[in-house]
Amino acid sequence: MVNLVLLGPPGVGKGTYAKELSRRLGIPHISTGDIFREEVKKGTPLGLKVKEYLDRGVLVPDSIVNEVVKQRLSMDDCRRGFILDGYPRTLNQAKALDSMVRIDAALYFTAPKEVIIERVSGRRICPKCGAIYHVKNIPPKKPGICDICGSKLIQREDDKPEVVERRLRVYEETMRPVIEYYRSKGLLIEVDASEPVVERIVLKAIEELKRRNIIS
Repeated sequence: MVNLVLLGPPGVGKGTYAKELSRRLGIPHISTGDIFREEVKKGTPLGLKVKEYLDRGVLVPDSIVNEVVKQRLSMDDCRRGFILDGYPRTLNQAKALDSMVRIDAALYFTAPKEVIIERVSGRRICPKCGAIYHVKNIPPKKPGICDICGSKLIQREDDKPEVVERRLRVYEETMRPVIEYYRSKGLLIEVDASEPVVERIVLKAIEELKRRNIIS
């Protein structure tokens, strides 16, 4: 059984590593963002409450986020462990999580700012079928055109270099206390995610977990 927290700046590839780790370790990948989006889509009481905050452009309060995570971690599929992605985002959330379960490690994926900006700003999305490309790493056969449905590819506003840089600054300021909290507890494992090969980055994380006897 292993309970993991995943940390890392926007654009570092956290969601991708989480899915691969989930597959290899046989434990669920829990994304608080996905949970909220699903609740909003279903129009549940929680979803309506969350939508209210999102529409106002403010963060969902810790009390609501903590309750959502607590409910999710109580489900049967988490008995053998879990991978938390997108939580905790504040020191209060990190402490609340400690009161719910034992955390074995916080995997902190890092990459130089320039690498992240290039990675994110090169992303192109098909507005029709949702296919994702990258001008350098996964280019479409025909520049600017989706291979699948032939639609014109777009760049999301928050993928533009100046927006990415601002998001990285905000992340650095808000997440520093959480990162230092796990470092002070001896649970932080830094994983260099600057290379483009997902499998190698995931293997680095697994090797480090084995080295510390967190997994066998």
